[in-house]
Amino acid sequence: MSESISTSTVVAADRSAVLAVIADFPAYPEWANGVSACEVLTSAGDGHAKTVRFALEARAVKDSYVLDFEWGQDAVRFTTSEPGTMVTGLTGAYRLAETTGGTEVTYDLTTDLKMPAILGLLKKGMTKMIAQNTLKDLRRRVEAGTAS
Repeated sequence: MSESISTSTVVAADRSAVLAVIADFPAYPEWANGVSACEVLTSAGDGHAKTVRFALEARAVKDSYVLDFEWGQDAVRFTTSEPGTMVTGLTGAYRLAETTGGTEVTYDLTTDLKMPAILGLLKKGMTKMIAQNTLKDLRRRVEAGTAS
């Protein structure tokens, strides 16, 4: 069963700075909690990554999966194209809107995690934690001005 969440934060930077951090996949292990490696497999005609392999190491979870990305001016959407052993589905988007003080980033995430029934009760909490940590880490990275 899938779990979904949508959460937002305001980043004290313009949209282009936020997009630059989202697009800098090789740097994800430096700032994205649980991501141990990130490899761009293919790029779209506009130079943005189209497919990206993620290696995840978070507590007892160790997995690898591939996401497909679609890039727009106001949103970056992703979906699983190659599931992992435990991460069987991730679908979501970073939606960006200019606001007073920077850019409001809304992170939509739907997870499908293969877990034993007893641990299934934890999926909702894990999805919420992933979404909140992703936004917190993204905001910290953008505001530090370390996008390459």
